[in-house]
Amino acid sequence: MDADELDELAQRLQGRALGGWGLLQLAAGTGLAAYAVWAAVLMPGFRRVPLHLQVPYVPSNAQQVANAMALLKGRSGKMVDLGSGDGRLVIEAYKQGLRPAVGYELNPWLLRLSKYRAWKAGYDGKVSFLKQDLWKVNLSDCYNVTMFLAPSVKSPLAAKLLAELPDEARVVAGRFPFPSWTPSSTVGQGLEQAWAYDMKEVRQAAQSSAQGSPV
Repeated sequence: MDADELDELAQRLQGRALGGWGLLQLAAGTGLAAYAVWAAVLMPGFRRVPLHLQVPYVPSNAQQVANAMALLKGRSGKMVDLGSGDGRLVIEAYKQGLRPAVGYELNPWLLRLSKYRAWKAGYDGKVSFLKQDLWKVNLSDCYNVTMFLAPSVKSPLAAKLLAELPDEARVVAGRFPFPSWTPSSTVGQGLEQAWAYDMKEVRQAAQSSAQGSPV
């Protein structure tokens, strides 16, 4: 797979879901069918994740990325993207001054695409893309967390974030909000909407709810 093939594939993936049949058609057109079957259909790392915690890859469009980044404007500290896909959120976060900027992704094909995008943008070695299960990484040193994940994983993920993130952390969710959390701010509408949650406020609300309102 050379740089021109990756660039063509990245451009054609803009705004498209990476479904199995669609991926095979796309890969066949760029001479990547065998690699795509192995990396995106078999996905040996992804298969170890329980079915109910798996998240399909749907690339974020430019407005979704802009809305998520707007909610992190002016912040500092470590940024992580959970399920980083093709890496565009991590790259934009680094451009915005969030350091270090790290993406966690299990799909080896998407990791390769992320690293190529970073290299092409001139950020090779400045951003990191790691093949790690987002459910197993320790987030205790993360102050900015982004995710474009399916609604089905939001409840178990909320428990993990509450347990690990510092009070100063901000979580930005794209496409779908956390159903039990109240956002501190939001930008956009429809599938381009993003929600920001400040962990100190989320914890205070959770504690108040657990204790019950005073009579």
